[in-house]
Amino acid sequence: MSGYVGILVSDPWLQNQFTQVELRSLKSHFMSMRRESGKLTLGDLASRMSRLKVVGENLSEEERASFIQDLYQNLDDEVDFEFFLKVFLKLHAHASARTGSVAKNSSAFLKAATTTLLHTISQSEKASYVSHINNYLGEDEFLRKYLPIDPSTNDLFEIAKDGVLLCKLINVAVPGTIDERAINTKRVLNPWERNENHTLCLNSAKAIGCTVVNIGTQDFIEGRRHLMLGLISQIIKIQLLADLNLKKTPQLVELVDDSKDVEELMSLPPEKILLRWMNFQLKKSGYKKIVTNFSSDVKDAEAYAHLLNVLAPEFSNPSTLTVKDPLTRAKLVLEHADRMGCKRYLTAKDIVEGSPNLNLAFVAHIFQHRNGLSTQTKQISFLETLPDDTQISREERAFRFWMNSLGNSTYINNVFEDLRNGWLLLETLDKVSPGIVNWKIANKPPIKLPFRKVENCNQVVKIGKQLKFSLVNIAGNDIVQGNKKLILAYLWQLMRYNILQLLKNLRFHSHGKEITDADILQWANTKVSNSGTQSRMNSFKDKSLSDGIFFLELLSAVQPRAVNWSLVTKGVTDEGKKMNATYIISIARKLGCSIFLLPEDITEVNQKMILTLTASIMYWFLKQPVDQDKPSGTSDIETISNSTLDDSASESSIEENGNL
Repeated sequence: MSGYVGILVSDPWLQNQFTQVELRSLKSHFMSMRRESGKLTLGDLASRMSRLKVVGENLSEEERASFIQDLYQNLDDEVDFEFFLKVFLKLHAHASARTGSVAKNSSAFLKAATTTLLHTISQSEKASYVSHINNYLGEDEFLRKYLPIDPSTNDLFEIAKDGVLLCKLINVAVPGTIDERAINTKRVLNPWERNENHTLCLNSAKAIGCTVVNIGTQDFIEGRRHLMLGLISQIIKIQLLADLNLKKTPQLVELVDDSKDVEELMSLPPEKILLRWMNFQLKKSGYKKIVTNFSSDVKDAEAYAHLLNVLAPEFSNPSTLTVKDPLTRAKLVLEHADRMGCKRYLTAKDIVEGSPNLNLAFVAHIFQHRNGLSTQTKQISFLETLPDDTQISREERAFRFWMNSLGNSTYINNVFEDLRNGWLLLETLDKVSPGIVNWKIANKPPIKLPFRKVENCNQVVKIGKQLKFSLVNIAGNDIVQGNKKLILAYLWQLMRYNILQLLKNLRFHSHGKEITDADILQWANTKVSNSGTQSRMNSFKDKSLSDGIFFLELLSAVQPRAVNWSLVTKGVTDEGKKMNATYIISIARKLGCSIFLLPEDITEVNQKMILTLTASIMYWFLKQPVDQDKPSGTSDIETISNSTLDDSASESSIEENGNL
């Protein structure tokens, strides 16, 4: 097998038990264990596996030792990596059996949507998603020769292997995310082109809010079905929930009584808004229960019967509420939904089995089709009193998706609400600067006492000052109170610190020297100049950047085949500028840059996002093999380490970019 996985593990059976990311993580643990005494024996494993989740948390050292002793005779035998993996899998299965579930945590050792040992897929979900894809992409010019897909086969995973279908599905979910000019769509793609599509897909999925911590490009190539289906599920969910906000559906204001409640509603994740809408409609029908989930609370189909009777009484069937058998009722509910034009995403069996993903999709589809909300001017006038925070909204989105891409323990739906107890900020700080958080004094959620939240946020501010963030007049209580401007100021400096540290840690380029904004600016100008063009960026807020030409020349300088210049506009009109900006973002993601900006951030020259874009391109380039695309003359190492920029220039740049 080709790729990184094949290098790590030669046993084909073992290759099929783990994702790339899981193997890398376990390899790191294995090497760390072996370094402690120069070698690793079977007898060492019981104590040293304590740091692995599930195995370490659900079995005591004595239990691990006893289990290993029962399996193997000679505990002095030295353990290589593949043997270590086999022992790990047996212990994992033993721990899972003990707890009565696959795992206490969401994954063996990663915060992932799937587990190492449970690589099954739901046939119902697969059939539902195939139907969705056939419906939305059936007329696509490139894909129509492959569609419709037969849901009873595994053709979905074969067709998705080249990355085109997933890129197109992302654009259905959030139109305009990927510039389709950047997708490689030849009938037969070579491995390089396929890998580019996968990279573009994964970086774009992160940028719309998908969690892809445990998925790598190799997983697409190998057709790992559970991972591909998990990603497809997330993309479709984002599409179906897209209207569940006040901007897209102002009528949702009917669910609340005053402007204070409107702000609370705006901060809720879309699933919670959907539940609130469902209960609002159910109350009209006299249904007494409160629906709190899309699984056990809807299994008997009674809530659905009442909901559809309220939304479409003209199609109701009196027998739906009188039948005793839940499966029969579920079938009648789907007949009602079909008459409304809403029979999609699930079967009667999926309802009674409580499939959360498919029930959520079903209710979201009903909401899109017929939400039953009024358009009373009086209620919608509430929205006019709220400030139009377009810039704040864009920055909140970028920082939220960046934090979610790091794989924190909890998904962040709104930074102003979800960060107020300080815990997720501490987790992010620990990922950006490992070991910097004093976990002994941190308070883990759920946190009921307000002063405990303040303690967490005080540590967040203290660490920020330690990292030399500009935090004038920011206290822990400001975060607890959800002060938007101050939270965004902190998150910007944290994001900026992260990219600067990533650059600094490429020691073979930076020699451990602190990287400054000025260094990034100089590097970009040098790359473009060395490629023989005249473009120049005077600062990260240089208005001439709005046409996108400089960044296209920079991308072309770091990877000559990246830009198809026949697709580039002159960037004179607003439409031309936006087309260039969309192309820049997709090309950068296709190369491997993890970026979270929008085309408007380029056309309007948002200096924060322009800095992150430039730094991400620089980081990608410096990670490449040293001899790639090396021009003669000054090397990148010299450009950074022998920077002629004086300290005052760097400091002013930091000050300029560190404040809002």
